Amino acid sequence: MERTETTLALSPTELAARIDALADDWGGRWEGDATGGTLEIPVVFGLRRGALAGRVDIEANGKAGSRVIWRLIESRLEVHRAAVAVLSFAAVPSLALLAWPFWPGLLALAPLALVLGFLAWWLVVSRLRSSGPEEFLAALSEPAGPDPLPSS
Repeated sequence: MERTETTLALSPTELAARIDALADDWGGRWEGDATGGTLEIPVVFGLRRGALAGRVDIEANGKAGSRVIWRLIESRLEVHRAAVAVLSFAAVPSLALLAWPFWPGLLALAPLALVLGFLAWWLVVSRLRSSGPEEFLAALSEPAGPDPLPSS
């Protein structure tokens, strides 16, 4: 995550304009020109979220377009506390259930552990996403704006 780069079929000026537009779409901030600048974007890495700031260098790459290189300057990440609380709440009966061979009475917790495990899966684990510098640079190659509708 310290360094990410990609090559795009855009001129440095077009690439800088595309970075500016995409940073606005992501809720980030771009301060730079056709040679590079500083980019701050909101990120999500599973249970962690926050913002990353990085130095972006834009280099002309002949006829192939431009190469963009992102280097990490600052990272501000925090744990999504509500998701951790839901996972912890589901883990307690499941961990207690592991002791049922020693205390057979704990087997009565099996239905509760199963329901809470599925609940945690549906509420947290199935919604975990990753959105960082790699995804930002990948989005630069996508067409800007919505696709036009075909005329009938």
